[in-house]
Amino acid sequence: MCDYSLHGVANRPAKVGDKLVSTNFINSFTRGFTEVGEPKVAVCLMPGTELAFEHDVEVDHIFGRLMPRLGFGKTGQRVARFRQVNLDRPDTHHDALEFPNGKIVLVTRLRAGQRATVLQLPAGASEAKTGRPAARSRSEPRGPESVHAA
Repeated sequence: MCDYSLHGVANRPAKVGDKLVSTNFINSFTRGFTEVGEPKVAVCLMPGTELAFEHDVEVDHIFGRLMPRLGFGKTGQRVARFRQVNLDRPDTHHDALEFPNGKIVLVTRLRAGQRATVLQLPAGASEAKTGRPAARSRSEPRGPESVHAA
């Protein structure tokens, strides 16, 4: 939910409609999301959370700073789904964004200061908070084939 290096930072779960900004946290060597105007509280995303960014997402890239006109570090994407990667390796970052083109980028590699809105939480998010199953849309598959790798 929040990367291992953010365990010492105050945090809260994301909600639909949250306005987020990618942030460097004090006393941490990682990047994550905070709510706009609340820079000391990490907003934790559940795998499957969908985000829409104000502008094309950019990642830190050494050549992006040296030669910005060449487009290094630009993804060309504005929507992403949060997921976790490398879960078999406890000593590395897990929080990542997957873009519609299939590219996966670690959250800690995002350029700081990018703004995004939480569009949708994963189907089980409501169940986790209320103890009741989330409402299922008619078009949503019901069998094991509907489980996606996170």
